[in-house]
Amino acid sequence: MAFAITQTCCADATCVSVCPVNCIHPTPDEPDFGRTDMLYIDPATCIDCGACADACPVDAIFPAGDLTGPLRVYEELNAEYYAGRDVLAEVSAAPNFHRWAPPTFSRVLPSDFAPLDVAVVGTGPAGMYAVEDLLLHTNARVTLVDRLPVAGGLIRYGVAPDHPSTKKIGETFARFHDHPRLRLRLGVSAGAELADRHDAVIFAVGATEARSLGVPGEDLPGSLPAATVVGWYNGHPDIAPDAVDLSAERVVVVGNGNVALDVARILTADPAQLADTAIAPEALVRLRSAKVREVVVLARRGPETAAYTRPELLALAARGTLVVDTHDPRITQAIDDAEGKAAWLQGVRRERVDWSAPPPDGRRIVLRFHSSPAAFRGDTEVRAVTATGAAGEVEIEAGRVVRAAGFRGAPVPGLPFDEEPGTVPNSAGRVTGRPGVYVAGWIKRGPSGGIGANKACARETVGALLEDAVAGRLPVRRRGVGARLRSRA
Repeated sequence: MAFAITQTCCADATCVSVCPVNCIHPTPDEPDFGRTDMLYIDPATCIDCGACADACPVDAIFPAGDLTGPLRVYEELNAEYYAGRDVLAEVSAAPNFHRWAPPTFSRVLPSDFAPLDVAVVGTGPAGMYAVEDLLLHTNARVTLVDRLPVAGGLIRYGVAPDHPSTKKIGETFARFHDHPRLRLRLGVSAGAELADRHDAVIFAVGATEARSLGVPGEDLPGSLPAATVVGWYNGHPDIAPDAVDLSAERVVVVGNGNVALDVARILTADPAQLADTAIAPEALVRLRSAKVREVVVLARRGPETAAYTRPELLALAARGTLVVDTHDPRITQAIDDAEGKAAWLQGVRRERVDWSAPPPDGRRIVLRFHSSPAAFRGDTEVRAVTATGAAGEVEIEAGRVVRAAGFRGAPVPGLPFDEEPGTVPNSAGRVTGRPGVYVAGWIKRGPSGGIGANKACARETVGALLEDAVAGRLPVRRRGVGARLRSRA
């Protein structure tokens, strides 16, 4: 029985490295890697050894025959990826089933390479992949810093609470917290001054600020950035328990990426099904008394180029509460023609929604493509959203708006900052004009890629750091000078 990769795949390729028959693709050296929503197991090649399932950090791999309910579709999706691909030609008959190749050494460190003192700022995936690389492949001493009192970053405060398998990768990272060469400092703030007491510093502080929509009324009360809502239901210490008011029957979410779908799903979920998840207790209490019946997801482009991933949409569609607003004939055409990602919506209920009517009974999520917000209306708070459409603008009554149209990084004290992309200028992780200072993750490359994408990103940054160390390009640190970590309190 072949195995299959399912929804929670983090695509960090840990499974690829343990597969004895090279049946998991795309691999890190293939063009598709980082472009597909997930990795896939070839059922024709899989030998049912289970090595991939044992290695998977997010419990995303199961015997295909054991999949039930909404996960059954992943047996077909794994096989579908290999339709027309001749992967058997790439498998060797050698004892380990892989072709032997000349050894390669991507890093060469001198035998007398002295231990480095490296500070890593940020305990999310990018920071922890950098920590893992440093601790497992060098003799460096690492100081791991985070301004929040609890480690985890994106894993702890960004992943939806009803995705426990995805959050499980945090356990993989947490095992490094008590490594003998690591010192963990939580609840403290730090900037570029860390370079004064360390040989090198890696900033992996993410991208948490919302991108501006430039829409009139964007700053009205009741208009919230997605980061606030996500932090609220995950118990982020910076977000007050009453930050999200759920007294409106209709909520509009601007944007159609995975974060937008997460927000829509949580706001319309049955609170009883969230009770055993990692949701913040205060958020669960408010969801139990919420009046939200409908969440409208506004997407500027068509369904064929949607920003969300297939696994996230499948999880939403499986609930049977998803509706596509067919206000624009291009939407129906794209779905019927199976154009790009629009094919994923075949089988989802369609309806020409009458926005002059209140939301129907029950809970549902409406996907409205080819529609952008023109203005948020209201005197003292949001009361409606004026949205574009095929027949002109339409007024959608909504008491709350969640802006999920993208994130950007915030400036790091003492480092250069590029306002347009919201990143720190760098080359392969080396911060421009700051020898010995590096970046990894979204603050380096912008808000693109999931958890696993940070593994290759962090490896590149650590590789640049080690290359600079070997070449003598790291500045001589001024021991004992400044760089005192500031308590968050």
